[in-house]
Amino acid sequence: MTLNLQQSLDKLAEEFPQLPWNFQEQAIGHHKELVSQWLGQPDEDIMVCVFRGKEIHERFHRQDFFFINYAYQGNYGAQSYHFDTHITIRQDECYIGQPFSGYALYGAGNEDIVIVGVLIKKEVFYRNFLQTISEDRHLLHFFLEPKINKLSDEFIHLKQLQNPSIRSLIGLMVVEYANRNQCTQNLLKPMTLALIMMLARQFKQSQAEAPDEPVVDKIIRFMDEHVDQVTLSMLASQFGYHPAYISSQLSKQAGKTFSQILLGQRMERAALLMRNTDLPIEEIAPLIGYSDKSNFHKAFREYYGLTPRQWLKEHS
Repeated sequence: MTLNLQQSLDKLAEEFPQLPWNFQEQAIGHHKELVSQWLGQPDEDIMVCVFRGKEIHERFHRQDFFFINYAYQGNYGAQSYHFDTHITIRQDECYIGQPFSGYALYGAGNEDIVIVGVLIKKEVFYRNFLQTISEDRHLLHFFLEPKINKLSDEFIHLKQLQNPSIRSLIGLMVVEYANRNQCTQNLLKPMTLALIMMLARQFKQSQAEAPDEPVVDKIIRFMDEHVDQVTLSMLASQFGYHPAYISSQLSKQAGKTFSQILLGQRMERAALLMRNTDLPIEEIAPLIGYSDKSNFHKAFREYYGLTPRQWLKEHS
């Protein structure tokens, strides 16, 4: 018999205390900290867990995977080591953490707190979901930072999501994982992809524009967010100016032509992906707007004076 949503929440909440909370002490600088290893089965790339209770008081720890904690019912608090601060995650909000980031959850009340966690192995995230957030520089840096700095302690708190589709999708993932079988991992991956896409859209909407931001700055930021497909015609449609006017304003105020700005953005993004992921060149090229790998190689060599392979050898 297939468990419904409430039954699935009940089942995963009952399993939660039995998960392999194998905290291990590791030396961090001059002191030791607790580090949690993967909580799912070794052959699982994604897992879903549910905490339910009137109180939660976690030990401060780090973990070796990406996670998305969704406040399904009630509010709870989170303490981040790096920021030395306490934040409140309210119902229908998300707390997204990096591999190895330090944090602890806490909370108490008269009603049950229900937290749904979606856990993703870091190598699986880079292989399957990085492309989803590659157009947003802030998100890209957030998810790539652990590749550069093992002790990165950044987090994302998505407030006031007001998106019933996210809640519904979280519920579907809970039901799928509670009724898991040999097909579950194959189904969880597209669900996780959809969830990340929704959260990325919410993140973008939360980054409010400064009311007095110059138009040219807005144009350049838009180019960076759409580096794989932006054209002057697209900018004209987006901002309501003639392409020739946009081109002249970029040259006048930014000191570079549209093509020069776009080339720089693409090459910086390519270098970031090459240095911090295991993606092959043929997968990186289309992410930054090159459908032909040979055109990417030519542009890269003209910009950096080295082939991608030579550049990577020097900067790895």
